Amino acid sequence: MDHQKPIKHFRDLIVYRRSFEAAMKIYIMTKAFPCDERYSLVDQIRRSSRSVCSNLAEGWRKRKYEAVFKNKLTDSMQEASETQCWLEFSLACKYIDQDTFTKMDDDYEQIIAMLNSMDMNSGKFCF
Repeated sequence: MDHQKPIKHFRDLIVYRRSFEAAMKIYIMTKAFPCDERYSLVDQIRRSSRSVCSNLAEGWRKRKYEAVFKNKLTDSMQEASETQCWLEFSLACKYIDQDTFTKMDDDYEQIIAMLNSMDMNSGKFCF
């Protein structure tokens, strides 16, 4: 028997909570980046990490239109992948260590897998 509470809001989605948490980790992490990265790497990685959540939230409100919902899930996955790219630049520039990179990269791999699963099973979410 399934005892999960019904999903009534995008904030009820585990993938939303995970992506929000990851974006907040990035926000805190980038506070220590050099000032000369303020308007480049810092802005880019914060924007892409936040866009994972915002695209998911937008898509949730458009579940009436399955194609639009799926498109927003794809946008979320693309933003998560972009965030992984910026994390790699952060590692290469030595702004983060290997352990931080590995943990954050793994978090985004799991987020992408969850979004992909939603995309593959979009009928369960749409009405």
